[in-house]
Amino acid sequence: MDERARLGRRELDVLALERRGFAGPGAKERAIREELGLAPVRYYQLLNALLDDPRALAEDPVTVNRLRRVREARRGER
Repeated sequence: MDERARLGRRELDVLALERRGFAGPGAKERAIREELGLAPVRYYQLLNALLDDPRALAEDPVTVNRLRRVREARRGER
């Protein structure tokens, strides 16, 4: 993969956080604030953009494809 095409540290951290499981309500939002220093709204904006980024798919296809399926299912419910 070309060096310029690699994901940045923040993008990699977002994918890593998505691979984890969280116990209880609010645990994920707390981790987003404490570990990434982001507001949850901004985090989800970044995550949504990552799901459409081919670099993210190349980096972590299992996580990206799982999250794409979840996103599509939610869109179908609307």
